[in-house]
Amino acid sequence: MFLNEGRATWLAALVLLVAVTAGCGVSVPRQESKWTSLLAEVRAFERRLGFSRTSNFLDLSKEEESSTTCGRASRLYLPYSYEDPAIRWRNAVTEAECREGSEGLDIYFSKVEAWGEVGTPVTSSMLEGKLDRFFYLVIHEDCHDQFDLPHGFEEALCNVIAYKAMPVFSRERYGDASREHKAVSQFTARQEALTRGTTAVYEQLETLYGRYRRKEMSADELLKERAALYRKAGKALAWRRGALNNVGLANDMTYSRHYPYIVSVYEALGRDLERTVAFFKRVDAIKPARQAVMKQYRIESKNSVELIRAYEAEVVKTVEKALAEELKKRQ
Repeated sequence: MFLNEGRATWLAALVLLVAVTAGCGVSVPRQESKWTSLLAEVRAFERRLGFSRTSNFLDLSKEEESSTTCGRASRLYLPYSYEDPAIRWRNAVTEAECREGSEGLDIYFSKVEAWGEVGTPVTSSMLEGKLDRFFYLVIHEDCHDQFDLPHGFEEALCNVIAYKAMPVFSRERYGDASREHKAVSQFTARQEALTRGTTAVYEQLETLYGRYRRKEMSADELLKERAALYRKAGKALAWRRGALNNVGLANDMTYSRHYPYIVSVYEALGRDLERTVAFFKRVDAIKPARQAVMKQYRIESKNSVELIRAYEAEVVKTVEKALAEELKKRQ
């Protein structure tokens, strides 16, 4: 049995949730004066949360429609995250280019509307999409400019901030009973459920690959059981980016692994977004240096999965200590 009964039931429930909440959404206003005004309102809202101004989304790119990603890795290894050096990221404009010479490899090719931390412009694909996705991209990418945390922690943090902030903004902007607020609320509920689903599937695969590493199964048996698991998981995760595989899952786990823990911190802070942003800025300021983590764990390579794991673990310890101090102050 590839998925235990509890996991199978949970994933079936996730399929139903995705189907119920998918909807058609609300489109981004096409008129320039309307979407620029809306963008300004979102960013004013961000500053209320404690965001500093960023150089993102200051102009419209007429050349840049979207950016592409192309990752490749062995099918016999389960990467930890998109930073895992086992994934080879390469420049590829098309999926066909990405797949060249890829026999025996997992391939992940996708298009991304905007990149953060690089002064990204507004792109045509952002304006051709749905309002909920537009809000997500702006808040998530601007969030990255607020912190300098390990990617595997910061991606999850910026998702927590975005998913918790979006319904607040849409309620204020459009009203509780509006189509816009309903679409945003459905989007965030769906994405949070998919985050939990991603983690559940990854844990199943970790168990499977652990058996393979311990030589309890052959490579052929591993790939056969993996294929069966992915067939069941693909629908539950609403996967629309080609075949679900280890590279795509590892990419999504970068946003998912620490998500539940960060939500628990947000809840401990009274579900106060402004307080949460301020708290994690403090964590960022007191976190250990990467070099110190390498020395502590006796890690020699700056480009190793061991360092990625260790640095994220040390940041979690920093959060735990800072949270205990924060809550003690308010007693």
